[in-house]
Parts: sequence; structure tokens; C-alpha cells
Amino acid sequence: MPNTNLIARSIAPLKLLPPFLRARAQTAIFQRLVPFTGTAGIQFDEVGLEQVALRLASRRKVQNHIGGVHAAAAALLAETATGFVVAVNLPDGKLPLLRSMKVDYKRRAKGGLRAIARLSPEQRQALADQPKGDVTVAVTVTDESGASPMECEFVWAWVSKTT
Repeated sequence: MPNTNLIARSIAPLKLLPPFLRARAQTAIFQRLVPFTGTAGIQFDEVGLEQVALRLASRRKVQNHIGGVHAAAAALLAETATGFVVAVNLPDGKLPLLRSMKVDYKRRAKGGLRAIARLSPEQRQALADQPKGDVTVAVTVTDESGASPMECEFVWAWVSKTT
């Protein structure tokens, strides 16, 4: 499947950079695109057509009253990962919209968080071919201990920008 939108075309040349520089460049690009990701301090480690991997350090500005990553910040991380994996696959002229999110917090997070969102080849093809629709995006959030403090389900819809 060719790079069919502005986001995919923007990140394609970054593949030539070493991984640590690529992550910094992706973060800078996407924090300009969605400023709230910069406010929260989300770092873009990997942005590809099949998978997006993001990080959120446990810093004071995103912590709750017990010193862990705030529940809303954790949900933002997962939402951002799922939204970007959808957005990077949508052709220009289509708009991603979050339809629903379900987040179940299972345990207290230890340290920073990492979210990895993935799309199957069939889901990617539907995003490319169908004028509108929705997709449930798989996302895994882990903390510094490697455990998953939360389980999430995000449903993203897409429509034509002219609708």
C-alpha cells in the first residue's frame, strides 16, 4: 500500500535517520500537528503504517496525587497512539474521528508508560478503500515494569472531509 497522505509522506524521509534522531524528528513534527501532545510531553518513538509506539515519562506535570502517571494522561497516550495509526493510513480527503473509548485501569502504573497501537492489513485496506467506516484499534499500554496497568478499546471512525 503506497504512502497516500500528508502524514505518511512527511515521515517517509525520516526512515533514513538513525533511530534516536528519527524519534526526535517525529516528535517535533507531530507536536506541531497536535499541540496537546507537546503539552503532555508525549514522545513519538515509532510511527509506521502498521504500528505507532509512543512514550510518556512520569514527570510532575502528568502525575496524580500519589506520584504516578495520571489516569487522564495515560488515556491520552493510548488515544494518541490509536489516532495516529489511523491517521497515517487515511488517504488525504478523509478525516479520523474518535467514536468511543473504553479504559479499564487494572493496577497502579510504575514509572513512565509506553503505548503501541496496531492495525491489521485488512483494517488498513478498509481505511484506504472505504469512503467512511469505523475500526477498533488494538493498543497495549505498559509501564516501566513491563506490566499493563490498563486495558483499552478505541473505536475510530472516518469520513470524507467534505461531509
